[in-house]
Amino acid sequence: MVAAAGVATMFLFGRGGAEPVEMQAVQVDVQPVVLEEPVVVNENVLVLDVANVDLIKNLESRVKQLEKDFAVLNAGRYNEAFVFVKPHAVTEKVKEIVKEGLEKAGITIKQEGNIAHDKIDQLKLIDNHYGAIANKAVLQKPSELNVPEKGQGQFEKMFGESWSDAIAKGEVYNAKDAAEKLGISGKELDEKWSHLQRGKDLIKFGGGFYCGKVDGIYVMNGFYMAMRDKYCAAPAQIQYYVVQWDPNQLSWKDFREKILGATDPAVAEVDSLRRKIHDEWEKLGLNAKPDVGDNGLHASASPFEAAAERINWTGAELEKDVYGKAALSLGICKNKLKAWMKDAQVEYEGSKQSIFDLLEDLDTSETLEKLEAIRKSSCKGCKDTSSK
Repeated sequence: MVAAAGVATMFLFGRGGAEPVEMQAVQVDVQPVVLEEPVVVNENVLVLDVANVDLIKNLESRVKQLEKDFAVLNAGRYNEAFVFVKPHAVTEKVKEIVKEGLEKAGITIKQEGNIAHDKIDQLKLIDNHYGAIANKAVLQKPSELNVPEKGQGQFEKMFGESWSDAIAKGEVYNAKDAAEKLGISGKELDEKWSHLQRGKDLIKFGGGFYCGKVDGIYVMNGFYMAMRDKYCAAPAQIQYYVVQWDPNQLSWKDFREKILGATDPAVAEVDSLRRKIHDEWEKLGLNAKPDVGDNGLHASASPFEAAAERINWTGAELEKDVYGKAALSLGICKNKLKAWMKDAQVEYEGSKQSIFDLLEDLDTSETLEKLEAIRKSSCKGCKDTSSK
């Protein structure tokens, strides 16, 4: 395509508002420009883009579904738990039989490590682990607690003053502050707490939610500090293991019952790890025979709890954890999932239930399937499924 030559006329004007000077026509030769390739205007491009909006949206939807399917299938290939030797049982011989027992059962140890008492205390790792119980004993002030109306009525009937008055007068303490106020240790507070009686000087507001009167003050979950001291007082430590296995070879339920052993180690299966630690405690270098509280080992009750425990104890990131990625892919927003990992009450089949209880003893793929059902019941209005 060739640009034609033309004539440009230049008009000269004076400055400062003066009359224009004589206009002169100047002949300017404009040389023709030859384009080697013709310019083609595709009038259909915009039309094609608009026509393909639905197709693009459909492809995006399919990609998102494939990503979800992959995340869920990838996580479901294995069961992955968090296991740790409790402070009272951390000896070299115990660590040896734990590793041998896990490997003998076909369980792979992906990661292991040791966490000392000072780090457990400073990062509140055990407080996060015990969740709601610890919140009321350490992390929250009594004025921040939501005491049900029924509980407040029982409090007033038992102690002769209202809950709100007791709060206003500064008479209610969480367990941590109560120990400091009374100048005693967590163990000593627990000793005093053990003498309280339900209906007399001890009241239960809900699950893991107690208030008792100790030496003239009201204390929330006064038993907890002794539990906490077992992890946070020198020279306490835990030895942890991140483990995985094939759910087709070993179910989560059997992992807990047959490999780990019952909560009471005295009645656990003979070949279970807790039973071995219980029966051979002197040989293994323990100071006392294990019992229900000090039973040698902790292990996650479900793949869901395992993810929460890996994030808490090892610093794993929710978005990078295999189970965490799968859970997020179900359409659960990040903040909601984090809240659920503190054992939130969720709506399921017409009632509020503990999410930990709902998912206990299920294999990974089963928990994800149930988690999606819980999301549909409890996660209405959750728009952002990744970052918020």
